[in-house]
Amino acid sequence: MPELSVVVPIKDEQDNIHPLISEIQQSLHGLISYEIVYVDDGSHDQSLAILDRLQQAGTVPLRILRNPQSCGQSTAVHLGVSNARGRLIATLDGDGQNDPADIPAMLELAKAYHDKQDFLIAGYRKNRHDSRWKLFQSRIANKIRAALLGDNTPDTGCGLKLFPRHTFLKLPYFDHMHRFLPALVQRSGGEVKISEVNHRARMTGVSKYGMLNRAWVGLVDIFGVMWLQRRNRMNAQCTEYRHDQTGA
Repeated sequence: MPELSVVVPIKDEQDNIHPLISEIQQSLHGLISYEIVYVDDGSHDQSLAILDRLQQAGTVPLRILRNPQSCGQSTAVHLGVSNARGRLIATLDGDGQNDPADIPAMLELAKAYHDKQDFLIAGYRKNRHDSRWKLFQSRIANKIRAALLGDNTPDTGCGLKLFPRHTFLKLPYFDHMHRFLPALVQRSGGEVKISEVNHRARMTGVSKYGMLNRAWVGLVDIFGVMWLQRRNRMNAQCTEYRHDQTGA
């Protein structure tokens, strides 16, 4: 069984598949046993056909999952992690903007935790290569999220993350949950570490996110995560109260 599963959700990324898989192999060769799990989220281009040919060639430890219609990135990530075989999970955006060469440093940070511990290594794109408009949206969204959730994470939108599979599967699942993994892991008692990562300009294809599905929809989810945090604190307080009453 592989120790690491690299989960890559994609939609219409046919020109980015070969370069990204090649980089993943170069970064992990001889370092750790791994598999690459691509989740095709209802692509309309040749993405699935390219993945099928790569899998049939047998030169890549590749597994393919597919949503027949687009269900969103969180659903694709959840499908990939649920079916992954590795104890550790690394997630990457399929557009090639995340650099797989940053995974080894994250794996080094993960050595500080034992097998049953809950944690998340979150990538931080300190020097981003995006348009000014996209950067502006992200800054506003990050400030709002940080102020309301207090997750102390500068860049939750970075697709490059590393965590144990068991940690992810105990988190509440909802659409857009991938944007709130630091707050959700902290809520479950896990620790979050930040790892500065490289960020590259998109070479081909187009972004699947705009202002509406990046910021405004996210506000609704933030309030949902706040409710989960508050509910968790109330449960903890009630547990302490019961212990006091019983003298346990």
